[in-house]
Amino acid sequence: MGFISNFFRSSESSKDIAKNRLKVAITSDRAVCSPELMEQMKNDIIDVISKYVDIDREGLDIKVTKTELDDESGVVNAVLANIPIKGTRNFRK
Repeated sequence: MGFISNFFRSSESSKDIAKNRLKVAITSDRAVCSPELMEQMKNDIIDVISKYVDIDREGLDIKVTKTELDDESGVVNAVLANIPIKGTRNFRK
């Protein structure tokens, strides 16, 4: 019986799965776009930055949050990116 229950058990707990789903829902709600669009935007940002510098893909964090620009603009959505840079790329013109 132990083999069968271990076979169907996920490596993630249901708490972790629920937490990740909530993060995706909150992020897409803040950005007013779908999770698929958020993922594509994240991949595009990574691709562009990777052309110029070597980055740590495992350590990066890209999210959408609300921020206040000034008194007249009010609160707007902002993309925040924390992308660890390992080094620069050598370019020849």
